[in-house]
Amino acid sequence: MSKFVDNGPMLNAYPDSMGGTLDDIVTVLEKEEFKDTFSSFYILPSIYNTDLDRGFSVIDYGINKELGSKEDLDRLRALGIDLKLDFILNHASVLSPQFQDLLKNGEKSKYADFFINWNKFWDGCGEMTEEGYIQPREDLIKDMFFRKPGLPILMVRMPDGKEIPYWNTFYQEVQYRKPDAQDIIAAVEDYKEAHGVAASTDEQGGGRLQYMSAERIAKLVCEGLDEGKKPEEIEFGKYEEYRAAVLEFLANGRKYLGQMDLNIKSDLVWEHYENTLKTLAGYGAAIVRLDAFAYAPKDPGKKNFLNEPDTWDVLERVKGIADKNGVRLLPEIHDSYSAGIYEKVAGKGYMTYDFFLPGLLIYAMEKHSGEVLAKWANELMDKNIRVVNMLGCHDGIPVLDLKGFIPDEEIESLIQTIVGRGGLVKNLHGQKNMYYQVNATYYSALGADEQKMLFARAVQMFMPGKPQVWYLDLFAGENDLEAVKRAGAGGHKEINRTNLSNEAIKEMMKKPVVQKQLELLRLRNTNPAFGFDAKLSITQDGSVMNFTWENNGSKITLKADFSTYNYEII
Repeated sequence: MSKFVDNGPMLNAYPDSMGGTLDDIVTVLEKEEFKDTFSSFYILPSIYNTDLDRGFSVIDYGINKELGSKEDLDRLRALGIDLKLDFILNHASVLSPQFQDLLKNGEKSKYADFFINWNKFWDGCGEMTEEGYIQPREDLIKDMFFRKPGLPILMVRMPDGKEIPYWNTFYQEVQYRKPDAQDIIAAVEDYKEAHGVAASTDEQGGGRLQYMSAERIAKLVCEGLDEGKKPEEIEFGKYEEYRAAVLEFLANGRKYLGQMDLNIKSDLVWEHYENTLKTLAGYGAAIVRLDAFAYAPKDPGKKNFLNEPDTWDVLERVKGIADKNGVRLLPEIHDSYSAGIYEKVAGKGYMTYDFFLPGLLIYAMEKHSGEVLAKWANELMDKNIRVVNMLGCHDGIPVLDLKGFIPDEEIESLIQTIVGRGGLVKNLHGQKNMYYQVNATYYSALGADEQKMLFARAVQMFMPGKPQVWYLDLFAGENDLEAVKRAGAGGHKEINRTNLSNEAIKEMMKKPVVQKQLELLRLRNTNPAFGFDAKLSITQDGSVMNFTWENNGSKITLKADFSTYNYEII
């Protein structure tokens, strides 16, 4: 086995992206063609026991037995491949053992303060509404950033029937059991008994609701739920007297899906953090990506995103746990270049994502000039900012991170170029000027041009940082618009998440664009001129850029022509 450099390339995929299981992916990586190409593998979090958001709603951090095994991870280690794994700092699934215990035991639950009770959080800071949640004072909430319209709460029914709001930044869904006639009859009887309601005088048979009436009520309710109505929005017509009983039945039997925010002021949450990082280290994680970390610290009146100094205090405490377990943290955060968050994260001693390279490289190729790349690369080297760089990924191409680096009109032009090649724009609840990405495979964003794809990959290999490679771009995958249609509303990201069969991979491996990318990866992974502490120098001559890396007497140069998209490595 060749000796790997300390920042060699990293594969990025879901455990079912290449063949259907992690076993299939490892089998591909064991092939001779992949020998020494990757030193790391970023496995997206559906490798865990998860329920939603393609893995980012974690029930627990056990291995998903349908997709992988500990033996698969051991085989990766045998190949000299370590792991980058996700730790979702801000939230956990409603199906997590902790939240299920809360639903079962209410305020008596051991985990009563594991999640954020909205009303306790805002106690004394607003007015109680008829719906049972506190509406915070305007002066305390006006600057807060929420990921979705309205307040980030999920009303949760406790065992005693109380409705308690819990903080819910991301996805939520409430599911209701559809009743039949027998359910309706039993619900009405239970309600009368519990509330001491007298029997109706217009019914025979001891005041019990008749079967046909119950059948019609059940039909009304089921049709309303099928239409997406909330129970309280369903019209009962002449059966109005049974509304309260039916609504109570639906409320008592409802189920939840979603991601509930964790209360970082709870000792049990920090025990959970300790256990999670220990587990991930045991799987072979060298890097742990902190997802949604910037939402974790919360205080009334603060902006609810990267609160300072709270965020840095939380990160430092998590870093102490990570250090004990021998893993390095990679905090994941999007913001504009002008905000300087990337530099602040690096200044605190963390690796950070290079979310600027994907857009800058397409921009440079469209302009036939690498000037912006030289500027960015030199900044990274001069400030000793260690990054994981990338082209494509499981999300979109993050073009608005470039605000402040290139003019806004150039960003808009770049967006239109990628959209014109089949990309889809992501808005954050309608506010285009706040933040969005363009969803596309990187290969399609380059016009499905093999020469451009190879050129872009070569440049990525010679830019500062640890290169991360999205599996679909490695195989020159194109935009999957059919997958977007199948996914329906909110399915825009499926454009770049096509699961490849073993047969498709076998055929794709024959393509020169794939073979040449593998050669570039092997070079980048094994040439001793590279490394985090190696020296990079860049020179320009018109449209041609020379990237030269030197390290302990070794030297390598990429000569890249941004006009012709030809390159040479010497």
